[in-house]
Amino acid sequence: MTAAVRVPLTLGRGIATFSVFVVGYITANLIPLMIIAMVDDLGVTQTVAGAVLTGSLLATALVCLATTRWAAGRSRHLLGRVSLVVMAAGFGVAALVHSAPIACAAIIVGGIGAGGAVAVGGAALAALNNPNRVSGINGLVNRTAVTGILALIPILGLHMTNAFGIVAVLALATVFTITWLPSAPAAGGDDEPSAAHTRTPLPEGVTEKKLAVAGYSLLVLFAIWAIGEDSLWAVSGIMGAEHASLTEQQMGLALSLSTAGGIAAALVLTALGSRLGRTVPTAVLLGLGAALKLGSCLATDSTTYLVLIIAWNTVYAAAFIYVVAIAAALDPSGRWSAPLLGTYLVGSAFAPLFGTLVTGAVGYVAFGFVLAGISLALLAPIVWIARLSTRTERASALPGQDPAARYTTSVVV
Repeated sequence: MTAAVRVPLTLGRGIATFSVFVVGYITANLIPLMIIAMVDDLGVTQTVAGAVLTGSLLATALVCLATTRWAAGRSRHLLGRVSLVVMAAGFGVAALVHSAPIACAAIIVGGIGAGGAVAVGGAALAALNNPNRVSGINGLVNRTAVTGILALIPILGLHMTNAFGIVAVLALATVFTITWLPSAPAAGGDDEPSAAHTRTPLPEGVTEKKLAVAGYSLLVLFAIWAIGEDSLWAVSGIMGAEHASLTEQQMGLALSLSTAGGIAAALVLTALGSRLGRTVPTAVLLGLGAALKLGSCLATDSTTYLVLIIAWNTVYAAAFIYVVAIAAALDPSGRWSAPLLGTYLVGSAFAPLFGTLVTGAVGYVAFGFVLAGISLALLAPIVWIARLSTRTERASALPGQDPAARYTTSVVV
């Protein structure tokens, strides 16, 4: 009997897939703490520290894009192990050697390793049944882990040893889970799909060319979306202070509650799974996100601004999860979900520049209309790709098999 293209989410597969994805992306979430550690321990300026970490993130993005073919094919496990070892070595050196030139170079090396890990994690997500639920669980694990580490590092001490050492230890520990990663799916064989990538079954009326157009378009659209979303986050502090009289304490509250909102969104989407599909929720979230971004830029009252920023972050987290699910559903090999975060990081890298330039040139109110316009312009093409992803997901299952089947809890090694 021919095996299903996707496999159920088991405990072992889940630990490996979510761990490598979260560890690969964790640097982006720890940048504020890493900058402080670099300034205090290495004696570099904030500008230099920011430039080094930007270079590390860009290295992550470019390596993620460059390794997509290996992550989506038979070299997935090897790429995962090598990438995590490189990541652990780079950040480990940065944690232990407090020479500015050596530590800065090591941070870039760590970013290179993180890029391969992100590609592997993104590709592995696509091999699992029910992309909506899997993406939701991934978002939940990511948000929870980041929240815990953000709280732990200041308790241990904001130094290079802790800020970078914890990441190095996590990367090294994740190496031992790689054996549980689902292999790149194939259309025939055993209970576990073979590592050799074969052509994914396509629904009637969908060609390889049409699918490729949808995949590449999603990558570009996600990068543009990243610029719009992260540019608001980049200026949210100064805009809140100047435009809405937001205090530092209120901004800290906004940051913590925004994280909680993201966790809540991931929990809800995990529970819902595929019940609502992807098309309608994605359209609603993009439209609602546009309204909330505009409202945030129009708000002149601190309480209103605080509520809108938290609501926007919650919607943002949910929309992010759905886009990851769309990419995973387009191709179970991970052809599109592997490079997805790389394209997001490329867009994210330019977001602070975009936000400061636009707000400086036209002001906060006009900036809000620009951001809302970006979201609304992306809505139609992303929704079209979401509809196509639903059709391709159904085609990648055996006749009579539910592609949204719930995961099992058995460990598969």
